[in-house]
Amino acid sequence: MTEQGGSAEPSRPRPQYGEYATTEEQLRRSGREAAPVPPGLAPPAISPHAAASHALPPRPGAPSANTPASTAGAVTPAHPIDRIAALALLAYGLWNVITSVITFLDPSTLIGTMMQMLGVSGTFTNYGQAKVLGIVAAVILIVGWTLTAAWTVLRLRRGKRTWWVPVLGGAVFVTLSSICILVAFYSDPAVVSYIQGLTTTKP
Repeated sequence: MTEQGGSAEPSRPRPQYGEYATTEEQLRRSGREAAPVPPGLAPPAISPHAAASHALPPRPGAPSANTPASTAGAVTPAHPIDRIAALALLAYGLWNVITSVITFLDPSTLIGTMMQMLGVSGTFTNYGQAKVLGIVAAVILIVGWTLTAAWTVLRLRRGKRTWWVPVLGGAVFVTLSSICILVAFYSDPAVVSYIQGLTTTKP
């Protein structure tokens, strides 16, 4: 930039290494050598072992370099109360499946008892259909408990809350098996006649 009535001021040459060149670089570029540093003033050399000892401590909960991969990625175990509740419900479900399967394989006794409780007169005669539906109901319970147990164990190993899995599995598969028995019950001629009689006697 020039001033009025004067000549242009010569610009200052920029350093060879820019404004951020170090003293050693400037001396080396100009052909001079830096003065040697006395041994007493030179910083002590740090060994790798000492550098590692002065490193920052790891964050709480963070896996260290010596931690095995399996330990670092371990899953938090399930809560003891949840585990006990899930296994207890699963055991109760197994006992219920065993007793129900024995009953469903001979459904005539069960349906006869239901007819007496409802006051249905007559004898149960729908044995063929009841036998087939009883087997289907038993298979549903066995398969349902097996799937529920597998799901329960899988969630327990992953440390997830699991007590509700046996409850849900029992409610679903018991309902499906009960529907099979009810179909055989309401298909019996004596039950059909009883229902028709109730319908015709209503005003």
